[in-house]
Amino acid sequence: MAKHKGEDPVQIGAIAKSENISQKFLESIMLTLRKAGFLGSKKGKGGGYYLRRQPEEIKMVEVMRILEGPVSMVPCVSLNFYEKCDDCPDETACSVHSLMVQLRDSNLAVLNKNTLADLIAE
Repeated sequence: MAKHKGEDPVQIGAIAKSENISQKFLESIMLTLRKAGFLGSKKGKGGGYYLRRQPEEIKMVEVMRILEGPVSMVPCVSLNFYEKCDDCPDETACSVHSLMVQLRDSNLAVLNKNTLADLIAE
């Protein structure tokens, strides 16, 4: 859709073919993104999906959180979905806690820096 730069809605079959992924799998992704407000849809002749924001405005961190959940690998370092780890009674004594924070921060930096426009430019 971003590659079509605001043209008419794009049919899901065309997207699945151009991205070489299963249409059924893509339908699930598109529904999730539509419910989250990233996409709009139009039914009937000339229907399909379209972006509700410009590709330059859509940070990949937003998309990843919608599709995959928290960016962090473990809940005890999540900025938005923090939970105490079941396996670790004391986060301050955990030998991998600081590594998990570094991984989270590195992933966030990459995902915050890149937009949907960056992906289609490659």
